[in-house]
Amino acid sequence: MKKLKYALYTGCTAKQSTPELLQASLAVANKLGIEFVDLDMASCCGASHLGDFDDHLSLVLNARNICYAEQMGLDVITICNTCNLNLASVKMRLDADPDLKAKVNKDLAEVGLEYKGTSEVKHFIYALRDDFGYNEIAKLVVKPLEDFNIAAFYGCHNIRPTEVTSSNPNADNPYAPTSLDDLIIALKGVAVKYDSNNSCCGFHAELQAPDTANKLSGKVILDAIDNNADMMVTPCPLCHLRMDTQKSAIESAVNRDVEIPILHLPQMIGLALGIEASKLGFKHHVSPVKFV
Repeated sequence: MKKLKYALYTGCTAKQSTPELLQASLAVANKLGIEFVDLDMASCCGASHLGDFDDHLSLVLNARNICYAEQMGLDVITICNTCNLNLASVKMRLDADPDLKAKVNKDLAEVGLEYKGTSEVKHFIYALRDDFGYNEIAKLVVKPLEDFNIAAFYGCHNIRPTEVTSSNPNADNPYAPTSLDDLIIALKGVAVKYDSNNSCCGFHAELQAPDTANKLSGKVILDAIDNNADMMVTPCPLCHLRMDTQKSAIESAVNRDVEIPILHLPQMIGLALGIEASKLGFKHHVSPVKFV
C-alpha cells in the first residue's frame, strides 16, 4: 500500500479543549502507518465566526494555513468538522476566483507566502475512507465492536453546505450520510439507524441561545438512546464538547437522563485496532466511558 503522509491541521480545540482527540488521532495514524506532519505555524481557522466579522481576513488567515502545507507538498488533514469547512471553503473560493486569489496573495506576500491551490483539504474520516480504505482497516481489526450499538453523529460541517462538500466526488449525501456508518460496520460494530444523525448539535448557538442549543443536543442524544445506542461517535470535537460536557444543562432542557458515552472518531477506531485505552484519552470525558 502507498505510504500516506499529510500535513496535520489540528485546529485549536484538539490541542486545548479536547486533547484526547489529538492523542487518539496520533495513536491511530501511527497504528495504520500514516505519517502526520504538524502544521505548527498554522493559526486558528476562525471557527465560522471570523468570516462574519471580516471576510477578507478569514480568507487570508486560512489561505496562510494552507500555504504551509503547500510548501511541504502535502495535502491538509483536519480532525475538526468546522476547521475542515473553513479551510475547504476558502480553497474553493480562491481556486474559482483569480481576482480574489490575487487580492489574498497580495497580503500573504507581506509574510513571504503565496497561495497556489496545490494542496487538497480533507477530514481524517475521508482520508481513511478514500485514501487508506475501509476494507484495509477492517483487516486490521483485533477487537471487533460487535457487542456495541453505535450511533454515528455527523454534525453539520462535514456534510453541509453542498457547494463545498461536493468537491469530493464521494461526498456524503447531506440528507443520508453513510461514511461514519460504513466505518462502524468495517470495525464490526452495529450501526444504529436514527433520524437525527445529520442534525445540528447546537454548538454555534450556545452563547446566544443556550436553551436552544441544549434542546438541539438533547434531541439528538435522546433519539440515539431511544434507538438502543450504547454509545455515540462523532468526527467533530465541537459536537463532542456540546454533547459530552453539557450533560447537566441538556438534561434540564429535555427533562431526561442523557448519559451516554460520546466518542471521538479516532477513539472508536483505536478500540477496534487494539490500541490501549490509556492512549486514547478516555479520562478526559465528562460522560464516563465505562466499557474501557
